[in-house]
Amino acid sequence: MISVLALIFLWLGVVFVLLGALGLARFPDLYNRMQAATKCVTLGVCGIMLGIFLRSGFNPLGVKALICAVFILFTVPVSSHALVRGSLIAGVKLWKGTVKDDFTADRGGTSIIDKTPETEGK
Repeated sequence: MISVLALIFLWLGVVFVLLGALGLARFPDLYNRMQAATKCVTLGVCGIMLGIFLRSGFNPLGVKALICAVFILFTVPVSSHALVRGSLIAGVKLWKGTVKDDFTADRGGTSIIDKTPETEGK
């Protein structure tokens, strides 16, 4: 029963990682790509690590996988937040289809939503 549960977690982790990679390739701007990479890959890698832990048990490999999952669960969202905040402060433009820009509105600046017209042939 535990090995079936471990395989389910492993496969769900792989699916989340693949969806994160797809989002990284398909989303239009840095901020959407960062969201896809952070959320999907965090859940995917944690699922894979939990599957490894369930499969191997309380031996050194399983404990290391559990520690890695906890480490990834805490560090990846924090580092992603820092990178996105730095990009916002540096003025990296948002996608032109973005509806709302609360960050620059709260800071009292002008919006950084990309308003340039599309070029032909794209």
